[in-house]
Amino acid sequence: MCATSCCCAAMLQGGRDPMTPQGLFYKDLPHFINADGNYLFCRYWEPPTPPRGLVMIVHGAGEHSGRYSEVATMLVKHSLFVFTHDHIGHGQSEGERLVVSDFSVYVRDCLQHFDMMTKSHPQLKIFLVAHSMGGLIAIHVANERQDNIAGAVFIAPLVLMNPESATPIKIFCAKLLNHVLPNVSLGYMEPRWISREEKEVVDYINDPLNYHGPVRVKFAVVLLHAVANLEKVLPTISTPMLILHGDADKLCDIRGSYLLLEKAASTDKTLKVFTKSFHQLHRELPTVTAEVLAEIENWLEDRLPPIGQ
Repeated sequence: MCATSCCCAAMLQGGRDPMTPQGLFYKDLPHFINADGNYLFCRYWEPPTPPRGLVMIVHGAGEHSGRYSEVATMLVKHSLFVFTHDHIGHGQSEGERLVVSDFSVYVRDCLQHFDMMTKSHPQLKIFLVAHSMGGLIAIHVANERQDNIAGAVFIAPLVLMNPESATPIKIFCAKLLNHVLPNVSLGYMEPRWISREEKEVVDYINDPLNYHGPVRVKFAVVLLHAVANLEKVLPTISTPMLILHGDADKLCDIRGSYLLLEKAASTDKTLKVFTKSFHQLHRELPTVTAEVLAEIENWLEDRLPPIGQ
């Protein structure tokens, strides 16, 4: 049974016929139901030839899985079966926008999807491709499934908060406000920080599946706690990894990628820095994006079985 069928087979659980935030019935869409009974929208890109491996894409905060179609298309050309889903409160999944009770919910849902796919394709190697907050999630997924993951690609992973937006006084105030005014806005993400490519900025702004509202105190505190927990997680990660980061990234501190490189227990780890590049390297200036995709292709090819085997 294919992954999409596995997801849809579960849709009758709970006896309801829910709809996405955009008004589409989940029964007509690929999805799975998480441990809390929420419906999460999925995307699958299956190669026309027998797959050589699986790739799970883990998207970042405020965006959705559809923004990785170009990356997925590239991976499918290498006979890789790509799968992903919109996190709870994102894109076409259920849940209040950019709200989660605990960061572990994101990790738990990814593990559920991960296990569904590895059960359906036990003979295939599995890789992670994760961006921004998705990188933070993927680190925890790797920690939980060390023996099942052949490698992870991190694009501007969230390992350290941006020092300009997460000053000590702001962190103190956020933690204090979380007890009394958790829904207070801390501001908005600046779209122009995602890329130097004007078209990508416009596309981000005009994409209705992206979250364009404020970042609330309670979400910021969830991220702060998750980042703080990395101190004990990073030394346990032995997964082979490729880390890609732009040195002009204003959303995820590049020092976090250096920290990941330094602290991870993996003996197979590489960091490539892209000069003057912003946060979404896979949606940067065309020359940068082409180089990023080539780096990912070459790295994966070195770790995949030859075609036909």
